[in-house]
Amino acid sequence: MITKRIIPCLDVKNGRVVKGVNFEGLSDVSSPVDLARYYSENGADELVFYDITASAEGRALFTDILTEVARTIFIPLTVGGGINTLDDFDRVLKCGADKVSVNSGAIKNPELVSAAAQKYGNQCVVLSADVKRVDGVFRVFAKGGRENTGMEAISWIKHCVEMGAGEVVVNSIDTDGVKGGFDLEMLSAVCSAVNVPVIASGGAGSPDHFLKLFREIPTIDAGLAASVFHFGEIRIPDLKKMLHENDITVRL
Repeated sequence: MITKRIIPCLDVKNGRVVKGVNFEGLSDVSSPVDLARYYSENGADELVFYDITASAEGRALFTDILTEVARTIFIPLTVGGGINTLDDFDRVLKCGADKVSVNSGAIKNPELVSAAAQKYGNQCVVLSADVKRVDGVFRVFAKGGRENTGMEAISWIKHCVEMGAGEVVVNSIDTDGVKGGFDLEMLSAVCSAVNVPVIASGGAGSPDHFLKLFREIPTIDAGLAASVFHFGEIRIPDLKKMLHENDITVRL
């Protein structure tokens, strides 16, 4: 049985962690360094750091805060936001990231995925896909969920995995921040289409949502969440204890 990972996500804007609903209405939460340290010491398996406005603002990712976060934690760190070139991969990895998440950059230039996989290895390249239903079809969105690319999401994700992405984060815009549970339909479709680790993102509101995720989609690798962890609605040690007691394999 694969050990299921629990991953907090830091959405960073102007050097602060923020959180919204359906990718909108962002409110200030905390210092990314303080939160990262807390998660590293309290049972998180990995940490995701997104500079959420880098792509929309057409700038490079903030590296000073990232370097401090990487120096503070002792768990794997995935970093995304404004990743458009191999130089961006290089810069982020040199700041201490273990994996690099690419989203809008891959949409603009799909060759970036294969080039990065060849240079740094598939395990280093994470495809982050922001997906929303449009007229009943899963569509890929760019620029932090602001722009509908018109691309069908499952075929796009499958293509990027074939190009060399070693992991996929599926961000459901429909369920983001709503706390009504993970988007099981969308996640099942992705897991059926690819054979790399898939991370569920968007919708966690209670420990039971994680249990339902891992029970109903046994092939899913990890559950990612933000606000429920940031505001103490779910404590990761308590979540893992509950999952373990329900026969879900986790790192305690």
